[in-house]
Amino acid sequence: MRKLNPDEAALWKQVARTIRPLKSADSAIGSSGTEPPPVLLDPIPQVRPSSKRSLALGDGLDGGWERRLRAGSIEPDRTLDLHGITMDSAWTAIDRLLDRAWTSRHRVVLLVTGRERPDSEAGGRGRIRAAVRDWLAASRHAPHIAAVRTAHRRHGGSGSLYIILRRH
Repeated sequence: MRKLNPDEAALWKQVARTIRPLKSADSAIGSSGTEPPPVLLDPIPQVRPSSKRSLALGDGLDGGWERRLRAGSIEPDRTLDLHGITMDSAWTAIDRLLDRAWTSRHRVVLLVTGRERPDSEAGGRGRIRAAVRDWLAASRHAPHIAAVRTAHRRHGGSGSLYIILRRH
């Protein structure tokens, strides 16, 4: 989590002065007026990365879809590039993207994650890529996902994923 800059900290203090605890000061999160509010919506699913990378997501693509994906002839309806953002921001962005794609009846979402690094479990680069499949499997969007595939090289190859949504 990043620290607030001086302007944001001053604004937060003004807002915090208007807050009253619900029951007691002990149960109120952020009642000191110095902590930023907790994120209550779209939490990151707390799952352990699986070594098998097997998903509980549907694998319901027919041969035509598979051929078109391998050939790179499918154009994504939406794209999200996760380079340079935090784990928390990444999950929120993915959640919102899938919401928009589902309500817009889009079928193919391209998620640019960067390549997974061998040290990703140790907190190094590639942590988002390592966690994305598990996040998707544990998310509220899992029933809407038909499949997750590595993207064709013209869409980023092993540094990107196609998320294929089911038909409504």
